[in-house]
Amino acid sequence: MKLGVVIFPTDQSIQPVELAQEVEARGFESLWFPEHSHIPVSRETPWGGRKNAPPLPDIYWRSHDQFVALAAAAAVTKRLRLCTGITLVAQRDPIWLAKEVASLDMISGGRFELGIGYGWNVEEMRNHKLEYRKRREILREHILLMKELWTKEEASFHGEHIQFEKSWAWPKPVQTPHPPIVLGGAIGPGTAKHVAEFCDGWMPITGRYSIEEGLAMIATACRDIGRDPASVQLGMFYLGNVTAEEIKRDRDRGAARCILPLPSKGADVVLKTLDEYAKLL
Repeated sequence: MKLGVVIFPTDQSIQPVELAQEVEARGFESLWFPEHSHIPVSRETPWGGRKNAPPLPDIYWRSHDQFVALAAAAAVTKRLRLCTGITLVAQRDPIWLAKEVASLDMISGGRFELGIGYGWNVEEMRNHKLEYRKRREILREHILLMKELWTKEEASFHGEHIQFEKSWAWPKPVQTPHPPIVLGGAIGPGTAKHVAEFCDGWMPITGRYSIEEGLAMIATACRDIGRDPASVQLGMFYLGNVTAEEIKRDRDRGAARCILPLPSKGADVVLKTLDEYAKLL
């Protein structure tokens, strides 16, 4: 079982360079940063898109750019895997995103993983000229285009939402054929098909969904396209307090990795939490 940590790195929290060094020094496997470009003050969409959700914490609009922060972390670490948890792929330009991913993978010596998600904030997407109802299929085409850019000397893509002429794009990622792609969030039949088609793993939030039902859907979607369901790795994101019993439960259900939450606080609070988590190693 691999153990990593996730945090919103903000202007008011421990900074990415110090955090990455401390995480690696304690023996954790990976460090994950989420992202939001901004949060409109209208707050039309409740937190996570869930009805009656509590107020959204300000860490959602104070967070660093995840690729800048992870590049800084890469420069001061040697073994730590550097991951996005998650990248809002449909809101981003896929051509630039492909270059960012490949560059970070090369700079880190092949230690990057791309965690992706569809997103939930309707008004944030609207500011990016993204229609909420189209976000899933746009994410799919963005990923398929990026895979072409990572793996082909002359890449092109023609889909419903993207027309990309034959082009050159370097650098290529160090990892072959590209860094692992893991999808976060709930699983329905459509999302299961996306995992089977273009992802290497599924990373749900523990306690929110039926993991067994999600795995069954993914297995069915994999078999439908002739893929071995065992090639999809299960990881778990945790919220709140984490116990050894919870981790053992998820290990026994097949999880290869557990990601533990860190508070977006100063070094005094975060390092104390890391020391507590280190006991689980």
